[in-house]
Amino acid sequence: MAGVLLALGSAGAAEAPGSYQIEPLSKEGSQSYDLKTGLMKATGGVRVRYETVQGKDVELTADRVQLNQATGEALAEGTVFLRGEGHLWRGEKLEYNFKTKVMKGEEFRTGAGHYFLAGMNLQSDKTANTQTATNAFVTTDDLGEPGHRIRCRRLTLIPGKSFVAEEATLYVGEVPVMYWPKYSRDLVSHGDYWVVTPGYRSLYGPFALGTYHHAFNTNVSVDLHLDYRQLRGVGTGSDFHYDAGRWGKGEFRFYYAHDDRAGTNALGMPIDSDRHRISFSHSVEIRTNLTVKAVVREQGDPYVVRDFSLSDYYRNPQPSTFLEVDQLWSNWGLNLLVQPRINDFFETVERLPDVKLTGLRQQVGVTPLYYESDSSVGYYRHTFADNAANSFAAGRADTYHQVVLPWNFFGWLNVTPRVGGRLTHYTETDGFGATATEANRGVFNTGCEVTFKLHQTLPDKEIPWLQAKGLRHILEPGVNYAFVPSPNRLPTTLPQFDGEQASLRLLPIDFPDYNAIDSVDSENVFRFSLRNTVQTKRNDRVDTLLKWALYTDWRVKPRTGQGTFSDGFSDLEFKPRDWLTLASETRYNFDSGHWRIADHHATLAPGDDWSFMLGHRYVRSDPLFLAGPGNNLITSGFHYRINENYALRTRHFFEARNGRMEEQSYTVYRDFRSWVGAFTLRVRDLGNGVHDYTVGFTFNLKAFPRYKLDQDRENPALLFGG
Repeated sequence: MAGVLLALGSAGAAEAPGSYQIEPLSKEGSQSYDLKTGLMKATGGVRVRYETVQGKDVELTADRVQLNQATGEALAEGTVFLRGEGHLWRGEKLEYNFKTKVMKGEEFRTGAGHYFLAGMNLQSDKTANTQTATNAFVTTDDLGEPGHRIRCRRLTLIPGKSFVAEEATLYVGEVPVMYWPKYSRDLVSHGDYWVVTPGYRSLYGPFALGTYHHAFNTNVSVDLHLDYRQLRGVGTGSDFHYDAGRWGKGEFRFYYAHDDRAGTNALGMPIDSDRHRISFSHSVEIRTNLTVKAVVREQGDPYVVRDFSLSDYYRNPQPSTFLEVDQLWSNWGLNLLVQPRINDFFETVERLPDVKLTGLRQQVGVTPLYYESDSSVGYYRHTFADNAANSFAAGRADTYHQVVLPWNFFGWLNVTPRVGGRLTHYTETDGFGATATEANRGVFNTGCEVTFKLHQTLPDKEIPWLQAKGLRHILEPGVNYAFVPSPNRLPTTLPQFDGEQASLRLLPIDFPDYNAIDSVDSENVFRFSLRNTVQTKRNDRVDTLLKWALYTDWRVKPRTGQGTFSDGFSDLEFKPRDWLTLASETRYNFDSGHWRIADHHATLAPGDDWSFMLGHRYVRSDPLFLAGPGNNLITSGFHYRINENYALRTRHFFEARNGRMEEQSYTVYRDFRSWVGAFTLRVRDLGNGVHDYTVGFTFNLKAFPRYKLDQDRENPALLFGG
């Protein structure tokens, strides 16, 4: 059989002198060395490693090796492996030059990126830096007998970059399924492929979601969508992604569907059958610490994203349009935000524009004082969904400045008093039915935060049932006092653009963390907190056994509608074993004696074979606390690896308040060596007497997975092509 000439790098280009390391692989082996010629011979298994002054290693192992250390020429025979230049080459006989990186062989196998190639009669073109072989095959299956492969009469390889296969046939097992006169592929990225997700959903009927991905180069790609849903019709669109280097990167996405069952909107009006969504985003770092981001999101109705891209809807049900410019210095930050409303069915606070200058906490000269500030100016318009209420607009200029004095006493007590002031000017409010006139509001604030930390270490303390070897307990008590006298203008007399939003958590009491500018009111409150951390040593590393935070507010002078004490909060995470985690978040109302929130989760993960999660979230139905009904939701998740080929995942959401199983899903994963398939059944109770059934099938090629690891667990809608 004819010999083969192969250049692993720039063939024929000599490198700087390097050093050899020769290591026998068995005691039965023998070595000999000729001092005159520099010729080394070794048998019985040997490893030769060559390292250049640039630090590049090339390693050759074989049963028998003959090496001329002066010229770099080596002859290897018997189970030959060559590792170097990002490749692994394998054969039975090999001639290789460590200095020029020229290789000769009769038969080869190599791995390049996600691909594995094999062939015979490989020849090199030094000028074009390419290699060609005959009777070759390419696969992404890293087994001796791959389950799928592309066989070709002639293979042209550009090492580390791409290959071209001529007269290529795709085989699955031993069955030919497709033929190409010429097939090319980039070794760096997966340039062209189809993704098809078939399935059935009650709201769609049988469906098939198809996507064709094409990469023009490493920086520009497009995804073309063609979807069919029997009950809803045909949908089509495209996602264009680009990376322009120093000019930034972004994407343009468009989707259109002629929906035969579009339904009605929140007002009971029919939704137009021609439905669409358009989005564009671009971000660029003009220079260090100066960034610009532009996002445009337009859609024909409020539910098009929910109906045709559920995973996007879960991430952001009411997408906004904005332009944001950020400039950051060592102690200052300047932000420009322009946010118009382009979708009339979403409530929006338009910012046309909003300019903010932030002074980060910084030392004042050589004094012990520190200064921070937050100033903004802009024109704002508060518009409501479908104009259900009157919009209003006004200009606002706001400036806030504060001085803090961090003290430390006795090496353990931290005392930080602060004093600040805010001045806000509002122009006359513009809008139908507006009554607010031009106004100036002044706010004074002061306060002090006191914290300290105590800790005790018991290095010899062992608690077997907790897997604890040694303990360290860290205790952090704290109290934060905030005083704000009643401002000259109450929030009810001012237009609300940045108002206080209802929250299930405790809001900040100090500025500038409390950023509801238009809702600033009087305050005379102490916030007490107690944080516990217990650490231990497990598996030769530090592990957190317990984290527990308790906090509440004592209002010295409550405002109207407030009690003397706020709710009490508890955040707990307990890890009694390295495979068991218990988490709890609770909120207790002292006045009524009721739990307002009780959120508990337990996660068991004793190994790689199975894991189980059980959770309960209770939110009390209380019109003074929460708009709408509460929750009494029980959740569970289970993952079990049945064997090397099969795995199972389940999810359940049961609402105990009305005895309704809101959602349940079951997924079976099948490992087909080089790709993984997933078959999923999901049942959702829509709450109106209708059940939504969905069946979907997806697959991932292991070499080029569609999703990140465990992304389908965090976002199950991806299993249905959403």
